[in-house]
Amino acid sequence: MRTYSLYDVFVRNDNISGDQTALVDGNDRLSFHELHESVIRTANVLAEKGVAQGDTVAALAMNRIGFFILLGALAKLGAILVPLNWRLSNGELSYILGDCSPQFLFSDHTHRETAMEIAKETNITILDIDCWRPEVKEKSQVKGILGFTDEVVDGDSPLCIIYTAAVAGRPRGAVLSHSNLIAANMQVIIELGLSAADVNLNMLPLFHITGLNLALAVMQVGGRNIVIDKFDEEKTLKLTDTEKVTLWGSFPPILSRAMALYEKGGHNISSLKYVVGLDGPEVIASFEQMTEAKFWILYGQSETSGFVTFSPASNRMGSAGRQGCLSSFCLMDETGQAVGPGGIGEIVVRGPLVFQGYWNQDKVNDHTFRNGCHHTGDLGQVDEDGYLYFKGRKPEKELIKPGGENVYPAEVEAAVLEHPAVMAVCVIGVPDPQFGEGVKAVCVLKSGQQLSGKELTSFVGSRIAGYKKPRYVEFVNELPRKNDQIDREQVKKMWG
Repeated sequence: MRTYSLYDVFVRNDNISGDQTALVDGNDRLSFHELHESVIRTANVLAEKGVAQGDTVAALAMNRIGFFILLGALAKLGAILVPLNWRLSNGELSYILGDCSPQFLFSDHTHRETAMEIAKETNITILDIDCWRPEVKEKSQVKGILGFTDEVVDGDSPLCIIYTAAVAGRPRGAVLSHSNLIAANMQVIIELGLSAADVNLNMLPLFHITGLNLALAVMQVGGRNIVIDKFDEEKTLKLTDTEKVTLWGSFPPILSRAMALYEKGGHNISSLKYVVGLDGPEVIASFEQMTEAKFWILYGQSETSGFVTFSPASNRMGSAGRQGCLSSFCLMDETGQAVGPGGIGEIVVRGPLVFQGYWNQDKVNDHTFRNGCHHTGDLGQVDEDGYLYFKGRKPEKELIKPGGENVYPAEVEAAVLEHPAVMAVCVIGVPDPQFGEGVKAVCVLKSGQQLSGKELTSFVGSRIAGYKKPRYVEFVNELPRKNDQIDREQVKKMWG
């Protein structure tokens, strides 16, 4: 029997509210009917080109309408979308393409040269992600016709691979199914109380789960998505006014920059009801005093297809909220025993949002899903009322989050150690006034070598994504060790 897939969301919206606006990107406006037609055309063309169930197709592009069309087309075919982080270096992107082996790579004009470069030694065909637009379609390889190519797509089949969590300095792909994403969408709809009247300003990148989850939740409920390529405070405030936006996703420094401009006057954002994401308590409190919107705090991962916990920040400032209606979590110690209120343990999650595992990582999956649950690698504490407090990462899964991005110390350390003057390094997260958290490299140089922090930062930035390079560098005579390993916790205490 055919089960419910994400493609059915496109069909449902066309049937119920086909004339309503689904997507807005600059001067482009697509109704749900026009969106569905474009999805069918693209699916037919990809099927003609040989894309079948289980095949992977990658996308390297900033936020745009074509992303949603491509996702819908692949959902219809039972194929898998791999959205690529355009902030990554060419070497990092090439590794991901080698790992997931896509047949096609869709790119926008901005990233066409990068796409050509990373695909030049492969058999990957590059296509234009804006091929749905009439002026592009005439020149494009994608010209399909309307038709009925209805594959039998199981809800548990993979739909999306989001690369995250570095293993030995390399990212690994979290495989999300149709059912995973639909459950995540439904939970956001229920917890926030979204309706078809809601309008999401889609400024968080769609290659990250937060941006994708919010956009798809609003689409699933029949609301409207306003697409912008990336955050810009002037554009954000203007579109919130003109399009009557009700929902923002936000990570530092988005909110503080938007507030600074809003305080100068001239913008009406009274339609805004929800801001979802992370920020400091002072920033959140100031924002809520300035506007009538509520800031929602939450916890989640790519591996949970979105959010696990939810709460208005004002309910319990400093917490990450309480478990959502379709999520279940507990805290466990190193022996697998439950940790009660007040204790600190690993956050362990189960429910329909939990991903299917990491692509090509069977051994890692066995460890991650021990005891039948997803072991997140995150540490938390729960109070008597069930509010979760994030307490950091387990040592083997150390993570730094500058501006909402994920940076794994192992990746940065590997790049730093490529410099011939560096003997040892420990990369840690430190408070950053602009991005919430910053990357710091604490280095020991080889005897007789000289190196400046600026030189090292430039060197590392040529090898990995710019947001991963250290904003702070400190040179020391030696690093503390424990059991022949660098003592990361001691480094944090001494130089954090």
